[in-house]
Amino acid sequence: MAIPVIDFSKLDGEERADTLAQIANCCEEWGFFQVEREEGFKKSKPVQLLNELLERKNGGDHDEKVENVDWEDVFLLSDENDDQWPPKTPGFKETMKEYRIELKKLALRVLETMDENLGLPKGYLNKAFNGGQDSKNAAFFGTKVSHYPPCPHPEKVTGLRAHTDAGGVILLFQDDEVNGLQILKDGAWIDVQPMRNAVVINTGDQIEVLSNGRYKSVWHRVLARPDGNRRSIASFYNPSYKAVIAPSPELLAAEAAQGAVVEEEEVVKDSSSSGAKYPKFVFEDYMNVYAEQKFLPKEPRFLALKAI
Repeated sequence: MAIPVIDFSKLDGEERADTLAQIANCCEEWGFFQVEREEGFKKSKPVQLLNELLERKNGGDHDEKVENVDWEDVFLLSDENDDQWPPKTPGFKETMKEYRIELKKLALRVLETMDENLGLPKGYLNKAFNGGQDSKNAAFFGTKVSHYPPCPHPEKVTGLRAHTDAGGVILLFQDDEVNGLQILKDGAWIDVQPMRNAVVINTGDQIEVLSNGRYKSVWHRVLARPDGNRRSIASFYNPSYKAVIAPSPELLAAEAAQGAVVEEEEVVKDSSSSGAKYPKFVFEDYMNVYAEQKFLPKEPRFLALKAI
């Protein structure tokens, strides 16, 4: 089973309708799709914990694993911290700035296709991310550069623990030679196949809320590998911290008109909005909960926000 690949160039031609349908299916059924287009780590906490586990005396539990850490070395990039970007690699800052500009354009285009497929006004999702039409609370665009070094005991530690992404649209330029990324699909973990010149796109928790569950955020993880240095660049187009997130009233009205059947086990009902499966909240509050519960089931996060 392979992750679907979308040719975005067809959105501008005669195959636009078919391409929109493919994207809608990916968002509804997968939550993921692809668009064609070391030294410091040795002293890190994951390495220390793995060494301690392996050196533990008296044998111990052979199935014991390193918990609560990831076999990942990262640094974060944003427009606000560009004075802290790695300075030693010639051309890095200039290239990465250009790359981020193009990725942000792609993120906005992805949101517009979601608007169209959901039957929402053009720009609706991006407006929600920015806190309203005239808001000064701009959506956030950040980039995480990750390095997953070879792990001598990959059965004892995870490259990146299973989780869903908190924000909106995630665009990943992953290693095209060393695999490791997996998503949970129909109860089974499947590989996101490395693919040259492709960007992996997935939806975050806020898209799930705004679409009232039509588009789900999907569990994914990165496996530690015994050989090969895996590198990836993940960019996140997220709501402003002050943005108010809630199921779209237009979608709720459409679902009510269609007599949509709601499955109770998937619902975190908000009594103030008939048919809403998720509460209304400020994104900053969600991130405060997410920081404590990132690697736990996502449904309790929404319940916690309902209580705020």
